[in-house]
Parts: sequence; structure tokens; C-alpha cells
Amino acid sequence: MTSTASPPSSAIAASSTRKRAAETDTILPTKKKSKREKVSSQKQDARPTEVKKAETTSLDDSFAHMDAALLSDHVARKAKYFERKLTDLELEDKFIPEAAWHDTSSWDPRRDLDHLGDYLEHFCPARGKKSGLAWAPNAQGAPHTLMITGAALRAADLSRVLRRFKTKDASVAKLFAKHIKFKEAEQLVRSSRIGIAVGTPTRVLDLIQAGALSTEHLQRVILDASYQDAKQRNMFDMRETFLPLMTLLNLSGLRGRYVDASSKLDLLVY
Repeated sequence: MTSTASPPSSAIAASSTRKRAAETDTILPTKKKSKREKVSSQKQDARPTEVKKAETTSLDDSFAHMDAALLSDHVARKAKYFERKLTDLELEDKFIPEAAWHDTSSWDPRRDLDHLGDYLEHFCPARGKKSGLAWAPNAQGAPHTLMITGAALRAADLSRVLRRFKTKDASVAKLFAKHIKFKEAEQLVRSSRIGIAVGTPTRVLDLIQAGALSTEHLQRVILDASYQDAKQRNMFDMRETFLPLMTLLNLSGLRGRYVDASSKLDLLVY
């Protein structure tokens, strides 16, 4: 009978070593992350989302190129879109005439927060004995300038910029619902001399209809239309802001003054 030769002991040892190494590579557990490493990893994961969110908040530069006729037409088309159930005659009653819009298309700088104060000084000249924007009528709750925007946080940002026109006798009022109850806002307006008021359409409309905010000394209404939210929508794009805005602009105390030379009320778009 023929015998089979056994492999050398050195070859057996080498084979066993390779096998153990392979098994070790296969079952070696992954090192667990420490708590600090986990937190750091979570921050890294969140960073791209934060950047993306910041990038989606922008300005709609198209309004910078619209003259009075284009603005009037743009708002009319938005009204027809959001109020489809109205007849043409009913829509005509809500139409803001071309003569109401102050043409600001000559303004070259971007319509951002940095240029807002200069924009107002350029397009809002003094009337009568009053100089500039840093003053307020003697009556309580009767601003000379009203700025309307689509969101509460945006209104807070605008009011901070407009503090340059605040004096001890002329406040810059923030009029929005977020964190400010209506009764608190009403009391503040009734007890303050206001030069410039900044707010959202619904809150401003409610204060006017409650008799707290007066339009008697109002000289201009500025619409913060260029600002877009995270979904790329401006104040004309959202039903919840556009409809109360149209109600506000068509109040009897305002609408009749758009074309009245003796008590002219300017309508501007920023």
C-alpha cells in the first residue's frame, strides 16, 4: 500500500496563522464612538441642511424693475388668481389704480435690509414743516409711515433697521401676532406716539378696525414685496398674506387718498 506524505510542520503552522488572522479580521468589533464624537458627527450632518436653508431665503429682484403700470397689473392678476369666485365687476372694486403706485424702479441698490433706510430717505421726502422720517404726529397711534411684510420675524428684522429713525418722541412700532397678544399690541399703540409702524397685514388690519391704529396722518404705505421666505414666496404669492393685504389697501380711509392730491397717500414697493 502506498503511503501519503504529510506536509511539513512549518507549512501547517503558517496555514494556521493565516486562518487565525482571517478570522480575527472578520469578527473584529467596530470601535464604539464616544459621546463627544457622536455630538460632533451630528453637527457635521446638520451643517449642510442649515446652509441649504439659508440659501433658499432670498430676494425677488423682479420688483426692482416694475414701474407703476407693471405693479398695478401684477397685483390685479394676483387678485384674479386668489379670488376666482369674484366677478370682473367685483374685482374692479378691488383694483389698485396705477396712480396709487410710486415708481421706485430708478433705485439701483438691492432691496435688502442694508439699503432700506437709504431707500426710505430717497423716496420719502419731507412734507410741510416736518423734516425727514424721524418724527411722529402728536396723536397717539397715528404713524406717518406704515411698512407691511409677510412674516413676523421679518417684521422684527425690519423694525431693527428702522430704529435709525426712532427718537424720544417718535417710536418704531412692531405690529405682528407672534409672541405679542392683540390686547398688548392695542394698548401699546393707543399709548404711543408712532412715527413708523412695521407689521403683518392681518395684525395691522385688526388694529385699524379696532380703532387703535389711526390712518389720519398716514403719508405712505411700503410693501416689503421683494423678500422671499424659505419656499421662495413673496407676500403676493401667499393667500394668507395677500387677501388681508388687499382688504387693508382697500379700506375707505386709504383707497380714496391714492389719487387725492390734497391728502395723497403713496404706495411703494421695496
